[in-house]
Amino acid sequence: MISTIGWKSIFKPANIGIAFLALCSTVKIASAEVPSSKRFDLSKPSYDLFRSKPLHDATVQQGFAFDNTNRRLFVSQRSDGSSETSGDLCITQLDFDGNYIGHMYLTGFGHGVSFGAQADGSSTYLWTEVEANSNGYGKKLARFKFSSGSKVASSSSSLEKFQPISGATEHTCSIDPVNNRLIVRYNLSSGKHIAVFDLDEATDGNFSTPLANFKHPSANTKSATFQGYAAYGQYIYLLTGNSYDVTEGAVNSEITSVNLNTGAVVQGPTLTKAGSTLSFREPEGLAIYETAGGEVRLFLGFASGTAGDRRSNLFYKNALA
Repeated sequence: MISTIGWKSIFKPANIGIAFLALCSTVKIASAEVPSSKRFDLSKPSYDLFRSKPLHDATVQQGFAFDNTNRRLFVSQRSDGSSETSGDLCITQLDFDGNYIGHMYLTGFGHGVSFGAQADGSSTYLWTEVEANSNGYGKKLARFKFSSGSKVASSSSSLEKFQPISGATEHTCSIDPVNNRLIVRYNLSSGKHIAVFDLDEATDGNFSTPLANFKHPSANTKSATFQGYAAYGQYIYLLTGNSYDVTEGAVNSEITSVNLNTGAVVQGPTLTKAGSTLSFREPEGLAIYETAGGEVRLFLGFASGTAGDRRSNLFYKNALA
């Protein structure tokens, strides 16, 4: 899995070790109003939520999201039989033991690297990329109700769509459910950027006052392949790495934390060996969840298994600094 702004077209396998965020060497902040908070200590251990659970389709998972209010979990993957550039996705709902609950198909949406789940009463609305381009990455964002067993086309006239950043060619998003914020990752001709918005304002279609908006800083990661992101409070966490198949058995999955108010790297890249005994083991997504008891967790996703029978695996960190 790569990000929705074409990392594979920018970084070649021989360039592993080059900064995964090196499209810009300087940080430029448009605004800085995210309140201070604690951050996850990436050096602390990770714990299992579940391992080796099947999704509705048999492909590699791409990302995942929690509806923190209704206690729901959703996982994205490319639909069985679809091409990598089609933008056709399957969203599987699992319980927290990894058991199947339902699924939904999205045609022509995007890559699925990251998405958000927002509670609206007892319903869950998903925020995803939409209008896949020729490379399979979504140009805009969409918001729609999760309805198990249904199929939604990107071209649907009833689909609610947004263009958060004028001039951006690709968008993905993630939700900080603890602080009710929408995190948008987007691409301009000048490179990759991240913006933070109040989720309620974004739901109303108002993207005029970002809390933060900056270019990616540099970070010397072992792998150039970007695999997901999630934000909690003042910090955003970025995941990179490859599967064992790509790296010939070397674990190179890393997490980097960045201060949203300065755009500067705070910790990392930090190697994570969560699920290091998994077969295949490709890092696939990050998400934030707060338990009913108030413990905030940074979740890490990994794909495992064999071709035609890929499995979902979730781990989490809970130590705050």
